[in-house]
Amino acid sequence: MSSAHQSRVLVAQLRRSQIVRDYEKAFRDTTGLPISLRAIEAFDLPHHGDPNESPFCALMTRSNRSCSACLQLQRRVEETARLRPKTLKCFAGLCDSAVPVRVGETLIAFLQTGQVLQHAPTKTAFARATRQLVHWGMEVDLRQLEEAYFQTRVVTKRQYESMLRLLTIFAQHLSTLSNQLMVQSSAAEAPAISRARVLIAERHTEQLSLSVVAQAVNMSAFYFCKMFRKATGMTFTDYLARLRVEKVKTILLNPHKRASEAAYEVGFQSLSQFNRVFRRVAGETTTAYRDRVLHAGSRSTGSHRSAANGDVAAR
Repeated sequence: MSSAHQSRVLVAQLRRSQIVRDYEKAFRDTTGLPISLRAIEAFDLPHHGDPNESPFCALMTRSNRSCSACLQLQRRVEETARLRPKTLKCFAGLCDSAVPVRVGETLIAFLQTGQVLQHAPTKTAFARATRQLVHWGMEVDLRQLEEAYFQTRVVTKRQYESMLRLLTIFAQHLSTLSNQLMVQSSAAEAPAISRARVLIAERHTEQLSLSVVAQAVNMSAFYFCKMFRKATGMTFTDYLARLRVEKVKTILLNPHKRASEAAYEVGFQSLSQFNRVFRRVAGETTTAYRDRVLHAGSRSTGSHRSAANGDVAAR
């Protein structure tokens, strides 16, 4: 399964979840802006048909040339937002932004918003935009277009940065939810794979190998490996690692529990292996994760320093 295909499947699951539907409604109601969760390599306009779509942008979609310009802008925004949130402006001065959603080190989607101005619309700016449209050969009712342009939502730079911060926080929640979805059973998968998932969940604390699980579900190791990856989009090793990391995350909610103890409890055989896997899957160290979850908003200077060097020590 390709990464792009896996991304589309995962994003489709996320969109159906109640937490995403609730957040999108709250974001739209609170900010008045559109919001879209898009898989990587999506090829449509993210906010077309959104309840908060800009009237000006809605008119732009009626022309192939201006629609193409909007798609090119979306592509540039996504290309520059693969590591951190990014905002670009279109030919008419409207901002569009993308916030990356990552599962560990893997980019799976973008949270996008925009179609706003950071300054009051002016006659001069509108004239500049219409000259570009005329150059493209777009036929449009200029009176209707001007009315739509001057209805564009205006937010200050500080307000807009706060809105993007909300999306960044939500992207972190989606990262956790995505990892959980990746290790959940699928009702449509082969019974043998479902049994394998159950077995792995029950015996993940042991030194579990692919051959042991394959034998338990009456498959050859080679065939099981092939079928398991087709069903889950992951190798057996990666699946087991992600499952163990999710278990560790739960244990780390207890502030009195050492991360090293949690690592051994869920089946990791060495701290170096655990540190490496946790960073890859969670995208941060155990110290940074625990600090973010338990002490968000009240971090001290010392906790920042420990998060920067937060791998588990053998103590």
